Amino acid sequence: MGGFFGAVSERDVILDVFFGTDYHSHLGTLRGGIAALTENGFDRHIHNIENTPFRTKLEKDIMDIRGRACIGCISDTDPQPIIIRSHLGTYAISTIGIIRNIKELTAEIVDKSNIHFSGMSGGKINTSELTAALINTKADFVEGIKFAHDKIEGSISILILTDKYEIIAARDKSGRLPILVGKDEHGYCVSFESFAYEKLGYKDEHELGCGEVVKITADKLEVLSPPNKCKKRICSFLWTYYGYPNSHYEGVNVEVMRYRNGEIMANADKEKGVAQNIDYVCGVPDSGLPHAIGYSNASVVPFARPFIKYTPTWPRSFMPTNQNVRNQVAKMKLIPVTELINGKKLLFVDDSIVRGTQLRETVEFLYENGAKEVHMRSACPPIMFGCKYLNFSASTSEMELIARRTIAELEGDEGEKHLDEYADASSERGKKLRETIAEKLKLDSLEYQTLEGLIEAIGLDRDEICTYCWDGRE
Repeated sequence: MGGFFGAVSERDVILDVFFGTDYHSHLGTLRGGIAALTENGFDRHIHNIENTPFRTKLEKDIMDIRGRACIGCISDTDPQPIIIRSHLGTYAISTIGIIRNIKELTAEIVDKSNIHFSGMSGGKINTSELTAALINTKADFVEGIKFAHDKIEGSISILILTDKYEIIAARDKSGRLPILVGKDEHGYCVSFESFAYEKLGYKDEHELGCGEVVKITADKLEVLSPPNKCKKRICSFLWTYYGYPNSHYEGVNVEVMRYRNGEIMANADKEKGVAQNIDYVCGVPDSGLPHAIGYSNASVVPFARPFIKYTPTWPRSFMPTNQNVRNQVAKMKLIPVTELINGKKLLFVDDSIVRGTQLRETVEFLYENGAKEVHMRSACPPIMFGCKYLNFSASTSEMELIARRTIAELEGDEGEKHLDEYADASSERGKKLRETIAEKLKLDSLEYQTLEGLIEAIGLDRDEICTYCWDGRE
C-alpha cells in the first residue's frame, strides 16, 4: 500500500507535509520521501524506512527546507516522489496503487516513443515514472491523467506538484482508495487520511470522486475533471484492516465500523448458540481489538487482553518484508498475561485470516500458557482471491491463502467450482471448510463474518464496495 500528503499555501508548509506524511506510516514500511518547491527549485529527499520510521529519517532533511508547496509519500513499493522534466514542465509525482500490465505498458512506450526508464533492482520499473511517461504523451495533465487511468490495469491514484506552485490530485478511476482535500485560512492540503490534516488545523473541504482530477493552489480548489460515471468500488479492507481507527472513508469512521462489525458477529453466534460459555472476548492486536470490543459489548462477555504486543522496537505489523522474519517478529511481539490465559476459555477476534501462519503460532502460544479453549472469529469472510487492484498483499499465489489451500486439499480442482458454497457457513462445504481450518489451527471453533454482515457494518451501498478478495466480483 502507501499514502501521500501534499499542501500549498501562502505560508511555509514543510512541517505540515512532514507531519501529514508521517501520519500515513501505517500504510507502508519501505520508502518515505518528500519533494518541495523552494526558491531554488525542487528539493527532494527519499529514504529507506524499513528499520527506521519516516519521521526519524526525514527530520534532519526538513530543517533547511522552506517552501509554500510540498508533497510527501509513504510507499510499500518504489522510491517516491520522483522529479520529472517534460514538455509539461518540471514536476514531482507520487502514486498509490498497482499497475498489473506494467511490462506491456513499458514495452509499448519504449517502442513508440523511443524513451528509456531508470533501471531498478530485479529489472523493475518505478510505477510513478511509468505513470508520468503515460501522462507526458498528452498535451496537458488532465488529458494525460485520463489516458493513464484508461491504460493502466489495476488502480492508480496520482499526486503531482508542478513548478507553478500547484498540486494536482487524481483519484483512481474506480475510487478504490480515498483522496480528500482540506482547507485552512492560508491554503489547501490533499491527503489519503483525513485525520492527518485535521490534526494540522485543516478542515474538510472536498472528497474526490471516482477518477476526479482537482488542482489546488494557495487561494483556491479547482475541479479540472469531474468524477466519471463508473460505479464506485472503494476497498472494504480499508475498514476491516489497514485503515487507521481515526480515519473516515465516504463518511464512515473505521473504529465505529469495527465496533459494529463485532456486534454483528456476536449476535450471529448468539442466534446459533455457539461459543456462549467463554470467559473473555479478546482481540488480536491491533486492528482486531475494536472488532473484539464490539463483540464483547453485544455478547456481554468481559473484554480482556491476555497478551500484549511489544511495540517499542517493532511498532508496525507488516515489516519487515521477508515473510520468515515477519513470522518470527510476530511471535516475539506477543507477551502473555498468564493470569488471563491459564485455565480460561477465550474467544479471539482477528481482522482477517490470510495465510494462517501467524494465527497458528498465536494459538499454540495461548495453549502453551494454559488456555483451556481458544475460539476464533474473523472480522471478514474467507479470503478467496488475491487482490489485483491494490498493492497491500504479499501473496504471490492464491494457494498461499489458507481458505483456497484448504479447499484444494478437500476437493482438488473440483473445489474451484464451488467457492461460493465454501464461503457460505450454512452450506455443507462451508461448514467443512471451517471445521478443517479450525482443526489445522487447533481451534475449538472458527467462524467468519458473512459478506452481508460486513456490508451492513460498513453501511454503504453494496455496489459501491469492492469485495473482490472474498467473492471475485469485479
